[in-house]
Amino acid sequence: MTTPREPRSKRPYVAVDVTPAQGGFAVRLDGRGARTPGGRGLVLPTEALAEQVALEWAAQGDSVVMATMPATRLAFVAIDSVPQGRDVAVKRVAEFAADDLICYFAEGPAGLVARQAQAWAPLLDWALTDLDLDFQRVVGLTHQDQPPATLATVEALAAGEGDFALAGLVHAAQLFGSAILALALRRGRLTGAGAFADSQLDETFQAEIWGEDAEDAARIRALAVEAGMLEAWFKALG
Repeated sequence: MTTPREPRSKRPYVAVDVTPAQGGFAVRLDGRGARTPGGRGLVLPTEALAEQVALEWAAQGDSVVMATMPATRLAFVAIDSVPQGRDVAVKRVAEFAADDLICYFAEGPAGLVARQAQAWAPLLDWALTDLDLDFQRVVGLTHQDQPPATLATVEALAAGEGDFALAGLVHAAQLFGSAILALALRRGRLTGAGAFADSQLDETFQAEIWGEDAEDAARIRALAVEAGMLEAWFKALG
């Protein structure tokens, strides 16, 4: 069985730069504004964010491989999809809050229970004291409904973000399986590496016991890159 090749296109440009433009800063290829798949200009709200995206374009070799350009792909979502679908994006963040990974503590073994308590309990306390988010904690995997007021507050926090930050929140919540971790990364409470590690506690624990599968390890490394990109993304937005 062969592995499908990553879609790629021949690199049609040499130089990449960033220049002020209406609405922010545009990424240019050979002096011409790059465009999203929807035909809109690749214009970012801050110069730092435009530089983050431009670096991905400059780093491409003979071919453009979108899988190696996570910030660019997220920018496409922020420009092409979020403005027309803000309500959907806001509710998506709340959906992860409704079944948030770090609200579900293991019953055992003791080592995993201890790690979760050390990593997750302070984040739940932070969410309550800093964001007024009162999440219910569960032992085991049986679903527990979260308070409607908590989910409404998550929606309000997400709705208060601009399109680019909202795109980042949705992506982070999907990556971590947790709106709390996404908000903690957005607010600077966690680094990208820290948030990702907290989301992988169970997988890491199991790998220490049973060993690490090479394919899983490669997948986890790729996801960790996404987490690092998100940290830089939120910092660039300010």
